[in-house]
Amino acid sequence: MKCMTRGFMVLMSVMLLAIWVSWCPSAAMAEKAIADSMADKVPEVKAAFDVSKMSDMSDYDPLKSVMPTGDTIKIAIVWPHSGPASLTGEMAWLCFGWVAHDINKRGGILVDGKKKLIEIVKADSMSRPDQTKKVTERMVLQENVKILAGTSGSNIQKIINEVANKYKVIAMNVASLSDDLQDATNFSRYAFMSSPSTEQVGRAMAYYYGQIRKKEKKFYILCQDYSFGHELAEGFKKGIKEYYPEAQLVGEDYHKLFLTDFAPYLTKIKASGAEVIFTGDWNPDAANLLKQARQLGVGIPFAHLYMNDPKTMEEIGVEGTKGLVLIDQHDTPAQYKDAGFVKFHKAWNNQWKTKWRTPPYNSIFYEHGGGSLGSWVQQAYWLMSVLERAQSLDPEKIIKVWEGDTYRFANGRIVKMRACDHKGIQDFTIGEYFPPDQQKDVFAVPPYYASKNYSYTGKAWLVPAGKALPWMDQKFDRCAGKNGWGE
Repeated sequence: MKCMTRGFMVLMSVMLLAIWVSWCPSAAMAEKAIADSMADKVPEVKAAFDVSKMSDMSDYDPLKSVMPTGDTIKIAIVWPHSGPASLTGEMAWLCFGWVAHDINKRGGILVDGKKKLIEIVKADSMSRPDQTKKVTERMVLQENVKILAGTSGSNIQKIINEVANKYKVIAMNVASLSDDLQDATNFSRYAFMSSPSTEQVGRAMAYYYGQIRKKEKKFYILCQDYSFGHELAEGFKKGIKEYYPEAQLVGEDYHKLFLTDFAPYLTKIKASGAEVIFTGDWNPDAANLLKQARQLGVGIPFAHLYMNDPKTMEEIGVEGTKGLVLIDQHDTPAQYKDAGFVKFHKAWNNQWKTKWRTPPYNSIFYEHGGGSLGSWVQQAYWLMSVLERAQSLDPEKIIKVWEGDTYRFANGRIVKMRACDHKGIQDFTIGEYFPPDQQKDVFAVPPYYASKNYSYTGKAWLVPAGKALPWMDQKFDRCAGKNGWGE
């Protein structure tokens, strides 16, 4: 009788578990990765960020941090540290400084038979090609820099890569998205593009509208008038043709950088009947575009990459930011439900609240460390992992490890370095902005919203990497015969 009872109870438990899994989306998704996603294609990564090994970061202040000197691993932060785009330099210094501080408190990295600390140095590009060439050559030839990390502006990153190739040092691209940086003409064995690329972003957004959302059908493209803006738009158009052929492009315009008057473009958009505006604008253009759109009564959503500056959104308010659609290069749909990432986020957020009380880092822009900030930090950790596994500053040994490498970020995002052209492969997250009281499903930690003063991601969807693989130059002999995964 006891045996029959025990057997019956086991059977019932199994049946109840099966029913629970079938009704619980998160459990069902955990059992099977989404087809063509990184979890599906890369079930086991070669390395991952381990939050349990992260140092106590309560003493990190980017404005007071003292860099080690002497026999160090020297990394140049090649960004505009002055001029109109200096905000991006501030961001880069904070992000790489955070990672350097963490690694140094752990004792550094063993390279070439010796433990060495990380020393980061500012290399001010001033957003000028001539200055970039000058400062990067000085970094390599006079400052003994082994790695050139950059940057905002694909034209500037191209020069960084050229200098790295000339002097055989590693160049890491964490922030420039132009696909032609790694084509057959511009490719360098020493340059690695860990950032996403324009075609990936454009196609991923189109996939979301055509295969996931399936609502709006009339789109207007408005981007900045230089290579990045045009390439991003081409990626979106290619994605629409591929994933949403019934959609209609009702307009397409490109504007000069640092524009102050968007009224002529917004008037055309208003008259076009567009339901969504697709843009890759970054600040100050992104902020001015969104503000002026709302002031002129253009209330339709922007599908965007960089229109997520908290200061701007706070000025516009909850209603004006509701409905925006962000393609995120860092966040994942369920990251705030992961204990490891929550620990990481708390460490960052606590520093912002308690230590970063001096401009510029006391700004709400730095409060949560997501978006570009999160992406740049985790890419920097990926670099440290590569150095740790290479156990050397010899570029050939670094190249050997990084080509084809796979790595998991703190929030679970998996990235792969395609070996043939050194482009990063990853999933993307699409987030729709909702008022604060509707953000709990995504921002699943107290206070359960990003801010009470603006709308932010309340629902999020995964676009699998396989639906938006980075463009591969078919004329490039290193990639001949390989598919989009580099296989």
